[in-house]
Amino acid sequence: MPPKFRHYALLAVLAFLAALPGRMSLPPLDRDEPRYMQATAQMLSSGNFLDIRFQDHPRYLQPAGIYWLEAGAVKASEIITQDETLRHESWPYRIPSLLASVCSILLTAWIGTRLFGFSTGLLAAGLLMVAPLFAAESRMATIDSTLLLDILCLQALLLCHFTDMQKGRTTPCRSSILYWSALGVGMMLKGPIVLIPALGTLISLSICLRSTALIRQLQAGWGWLLSVLIVLPWCLGIALVSHGEFFRRAVGHNLLGKIAHPQETHGFPPGYYLLLFLLAFWPGALAAIRSLPALWQRRAKPETLFLLCWIIPHWLIFECLATKLPHYVLPTYPAIAILVAASLTVWPLVPLRSLWTKLGVSLYALTWGLAGLLFCLAGPVLLYRMEGHLFADALIPALGSLPLLLAGLRLIWKQNWSGGALCAMGAALLTETGIFLCVIPHLTSIQLAPRIAESFRELRPCPDSALISPSYREPSLVFLTGGRARLLPPSQAAHELHDHARCDLALLDRKDDPAFQQELARLGTESILYDQFDGLNYSNGHRLHLRLYASSEKPTR
Repeated sequence: MPPKFRHYALLAVLAFLAALPGRMSLPPLDRDEPRYMQATAQMLSSGNFLDIRFQDHPRYLQPAGIYWLEAGAVKASEIITQDETLRHESWPYRIPSLLASVCSILLTAWIGTRLFGFSTGLLAAGLLMVAPLFAAESRMATIDSTLLLDILCLQALLLCHFTDMQKGRTTPCRSSILYWSALGVGMMLKGPIVLIPALGTLISLSICLRSTALIRQLQAGWGWLLSVLIVLPWCLGIALVSHGEFFRRAVGHNLLGKIAHPQETHGFPPGYYLLLFLLAFWPGALAAIRSLPALWQRRAKPETLFLLCWIIPHWLIFECLATKLPHYVLPTYPAIAILVAASLTVWPLVPLRSLWTKLGVSLYALTWGLAGLLFCLAGPVLLYRMEGHLFADALIPALGSLPLLLAGLRLIWKQNWSGGALCAMGAALLTETGIFLCVIPHLTSIQLAPRIAESFRELRPCPDSALISPSYREPSLVFLTGGRARLLPPSQAAHELHDHARCDLALLDRKDDPAFQQELARLGTESILYDQFDGLNYSNGHRLHLRLYASSEKPTR
């Protein structure tokens, strides 16, 4: 039975519910997310939607598309709730990622259905939905979920053209317009990076087919002009405003710099993404390895060829880059999920004939099982190691996921790969829900920025007080304090506190405290201890002992 609208509607509801836990309670994650949030908040406050800034520094990494989406989500939330304080909350900025992740699940199901049938599309959507890398990125207010959706739109439209070309019919002009428009939107999100999956798939298919018919089918003669017209106005505007600095930084440093030199200690040798795949695509990684013999037999089939041309160029390019981050290969995961789902639903299981092949798959299965066990227990173990005690609500997901994992292992041992995959998917979903909803909110030792921001709001003597922070320089602190955190060296922080003694507060770690106090004493000012914070800076692993000071010249509160 072909899928109907209600099937996709039900899938959308399930994807929405799966992506919802923890979205409102999670503090800003990573360093990039609060940078996006703060830059968007400044965009809304200043009304400058062209020149992107984080505090006083230009943020010239990619075009403004993602900031516009987040600004629209925040503004809509403020209008609906009539609450302007939402600008300093995390969840409105995550709305574009939430909607993009739901739509990505739907498009994965649609592409899988178009190629192999509805059961394959549905299973592929489930495999992508529970993949830890996708689950994590879908909860962050960064560019990756929206970029994934744009790439899926491009691949879905390219599939329509590919299918029509095979059947010898002309693709409607509107599909070509949508394709080149999606390419332009992708460039407004991430610049030329979107050309890697888009043109990589197109060129690879043309080479494999030894024909340019697909390029002609896409109306490439005029289509690229549409993409350029979408991105050109903003490019001209930012070139004038930044005097060309945006392109020197975004292209010269951020894009080309990552090709030759590892940035921000993210340099790894080729093979990094293959090693990470076991965890990032768990539980689908084992079925992906087991599907390789069947995939090799069908590599020349049009539907398999399309997905391989989607995966291989993108994967190889990013394996060769000097800078590597886990989410760089996320756009290949929908295609991998579809191939894995096809091997579980429509392709017969190919027996492993070689002894070495059997041994390799068995070792990988053992590693997969151990990784699953660690994954299911990660929440309670992490909570106990970092906080010294457990919470009952953090144990419930682990107790529910372990039986499912064991059942999945038993089914896989009996060669029931489909049943084993479904059980493991249930274990992954329970575990991720528990981590985001029950574990992370209890990890108070790593939530330094929320605790400091709350104390600052309660203790600040003036409405426009600034928080001078020489020691804790995380972007999350800047965002959660409404942009009032100033990240300065200790000696300069002492001068600032001396010059603005009536209103400002200073935040010092124990190692920076002596230099700060010495400079403050030289200026003839003493400090008053307001609050203290102990915790772990999870971005760099450093243990911090922070003290919040006011000037002694401040009148008694």
